Amino acid sequence: MTAPTGTQAVDRAAALLALVVRAEGPRTFTSLVDELGLAKSTTSRLLQALERHRLLLRDRDGAFRPGPLFTLYAARHDPVHDLVDAARSTLQRIGEATAETVNLAVPRGDAVVQVAQVDSTFLLGATNWVGVDVPAHCTALGKVFYAHEALPLPAGPLEQRTPHSRTDPAALRRDLAEVVRRGFAVSREELELGLVAVAAPIRSGDGAVIAAVSVSGPTPRLGDRLERIGKLLVNETATLSAQLGHPPRKEGAA
Repeated sequence: MTAPTGTQAVDRAAALLALVVRAEGPRTFTSLVDELGLAKSTTSRLLQALERHRLLLRDRDGAFRPGPLFTLYAARHDPVHDLVDAARSTLQRIGEATAETVNLAVPRGDAVVQVAQVDSTFLLGATNWVGVDVPAHCTALGKVFYAHEALPLPAGPLEQRTPHSRTDPAALRRDLAEVVRRGFAVSREELELGLVAVAAPIRSGDGAVIAAVSVSGPTPRLGDRLERIGKLLVNETATLSAQLGHPPRKEGAA
């Protein structure tokens, strides 16, 4: 068999690199050969090239792990900025589909930090939420993080921002169980009267919830669309999660 050339060689090398980078632990030579179905000689040649360019590193047991260039990149770059860049097209699509305000948020300590926003096309509802500190239990984004244990549940009394805020811990836990069951969270005027929101999680390769996307707007305009938008968010965030290395959910999976 002739050696792969051109884009075929690049594609094969990229596939090998992706398997190692996305793995939870070091990958053996045999496991890489078996998973990709390449000849041993081809696999060995590609792995050597990736090692030479510091993209892969072979440990003392001969297994492969991400190389020094990944460590260097991680040290020089803010992962939040990388996430915002990766999510940009997803946020734009959701904004175009809903015409409402779209936010990307990450969990930090015990708080929700909103890091990017696509504004509503309407004047009413175009609030900029980036950097605004709000109680997480009153927001759809916060509920996503609580439900998936990306944020610790609040230990003290819960703030009542509106008559609809969840201040009873038992009621909040029931709400969070529903978030896990249906795949998205809803906040109905719990943060501010007249404001509703829906949010869905973004997962990393290991399945952890690392961020969430929300759509928010005035109750009269958005209130009867929350279910439909929630399903849209679940689909969009699943696609984005897959791009970040999270395997797609199988049909029939719990």
